[in-house]
Amino acid sequence: MSKATKRKHVVKEVLCDYVQPTENQRIVRVLGSPGNNLHEVQTSEGEKFLASMPTKFRKNIWIKRGDYLIVDPIAEGEKVRAEIAFILYKDHQRLLQKEGFWPSGFNEEKTELVNQPKQSHQKTETKASEVEKSQTDESDTDSEDDSELFVNTNRVHYEDSDEETESDGEEN
Repeated sequence: MSKATKRKHVVKEVLCDYVQPTENQRIVRVLGSPGNNLHEVQTSEGEKFLASMPTKFRKNIWIKRGDYLIVDPIAEGEKVRAEIAFILYKDHQRLLQKEGFWPSGFNEEKTELVNQPKQSHQKTETKASEVEKSQTDESDTDSEDDSELFVNTNRVHYEDSDEETESDGEEN
């Protein structure tokens, strides 16, 4: 089987098939990827361990932090204690929630995560508005008006003092 055909079948399997976890399998959330096709995962109870990605998924399916997986336990593993069996996307998650297979620990975390960004976003908006106000006060004396510029709230805002920029210009 060619690589393209293999990729097509693997992607179709992941996107179209709906699976339910068996007795041994667990639903986990991805916390990060330390490398070598290993992923740090956490169960709904808070237990953290490493899960390996099987070769059929490598270079075909990408997993990022916050995704949910179904894993098969590895009995002899100390650090790597599971192998990824299936990757759960939004449709899969909704179906598992309707059927009652979704762990209740992940439902609580989702509501916390949904509420938390709103609060932090409001804080950054107030900080951004304070920065804009201070900039508009300074820009009143300047001929250029920078108050309409977009403020990226995802980046740390460093204020440049006018003294440093003027002294740098004099040295050249």
